[in-house]
Amino acid sequence: MIIALDAFGTDHAPLPEVEGAVLAIKENACEKILLVGKEEVLKKELEKYYYDTNRIEVINASQVVTMDDKASSSVRKSMKDSSLVQTILLHKNGLADAAVSAGNTGAVMAAALLNIGRIKNVMRPAISIHLPTLKGNTVMLDVGANVDCTPDYLVQFARLGSLYSQFFYKIDQPKVALLNIGEESVKGNELAKKTYQLLLVEPGINFVGNIEGKEAMKGEVNVVICDGFVGNVMLKTLEGAAISIFRMMKEQIKKDWIAKIGAMLSFPVYQYLKKKLDHSEHGGALLTGINGTVLVAHGSSNAIAIKNAVRFSARIAESGFLEHAREFFESSTSQT
Repeated sequence: MIIALDAFGTDHAPLPEVEGAVLAIKENACEKILLVGKEEVLKKELEKYYYDTNRIEVINASQVVTMDDKASSSVRKSMKDSSLVQTILLHKNGLADAAVSAGNTGAVMAAALLNIGRIKNVMRPAISIHLPTLKGNTVMLDVGANVDCTPDYLVQFARLGSLYSQFFYKIDQPKVALLNIGEESVKGNELAKKTYQLLLVEPGINFVGNIEGKEAMKGEVNVVICDGFVGNVMLKTLEGAAISIFRMMKEQIKKDWIAKIGAMLSFPVYQYLKKKLDHSEHGGALLTGINGTVLVAHGSSNAIAIKNAVRFSARIAESGFLEHAREFFESSTSQT
């Protein structure tokens, strides 16, 4: 697998991207990385590392899309030679099997839509994450691409999430649930109630009903669907809660010597929890419904997160998810 990596996406670019690329190659996360960005800067940074130089190729791009740039205008007109757009084009033109960027999420989505486009008959792409649960990982979508949704969009998200879970996690007939304020079919707003009724009769989707936010991390279902507004609020809440809990634990441990001894004995458990809840373990979120494999990583990603994003993108590209999603939607006139 050849992965195109935007080297100027993170908050501290290009340091995490360069180190992450080297780590990915050393750990054989993929066959080769196309590192995209300002050539002179990247080559100078790469000189600090020992690695197989045949497996990292620098692709020059003179511009950088920042977090402050407007998503659509920056990738459509003024930033055509940006590291982000050139990364997407490498994938579009078949020179890379997947594209990874830790840049502005809106700009990554816009660049992917404008240059690669959606899978035929997919109405809206969605951002998919892997939600850590008691029983592994659950696919959750949408977490930010579509603030306003229709019931038909959510039904398609359910289909995309099912295919993702089936071919990436190898789960036969994945269980799909609709995120709601209660388990009963009459609960929620009009969007939730109408979507519930559509999913009940949608063939090929193993719909198990509504799920409350407090139940989502138990791992009883394989796919959780929601609109982008609700999904993004839940994602940010979970991230914030995890950070706050660990900070509170540290503060309490410092106050009591008995707690310090207990913490030392429980260190493996703390490490496990930290790893389980750390977004950098997967490294990125898939732009599901795009006619390609495009991953957007967190802007604060460090080298480990970038390495994992590269590995994750290669695994998704190898899984066959995209090919099966294309096959389903392109052959289904009911999705138009």
